[in-house]
Amino acid sequence: MGCFRALVCIILPPLAVLDRGCGTVLIVTALTIVGWVPGVIAALLLNYMAEH
Repeated sequence: MGCFRALVCIILPPLAVLDRGCGTVLIVTALTIVGWVPGVIAALLLNYMAEH
């Protein structure tokens, strides 16, 4: 995961997972609405796992 993608995960978590599919975007959006930290963690984990 590049530095730019990690920064986008922190600032706008749903935007960082747009290329992962509609369900992923909805889950990360819901987590971000519930609390910013769960959305960031989910976006970071999803992007990290996609590269490994």
